[in-house]
Amino acid sequence: KYCDGQVLVSHDMLGLYEKFQPKFVRRYAELGKAMSQAFKQYINDVKQKNFPNDDESY
Repeated sequence: KYCDGQVLVSHDMLGLYEKFQPKFVRRYAELGKAMSQAFKQYINDVKQKNFPNDDESY
């Protein structure tokens, strides 16, 4: 509002960092939580030998 220039980092806007949010950023998503859950599920699937399956292999 009162500056000549400002950088908006998409990581901040998309909520990739749960514990850090600059004052001038409006969050439009909480992708950090979704990404964390996806990685946990992927790790679990690999450890449990559920991924890759026959359809996902060459």
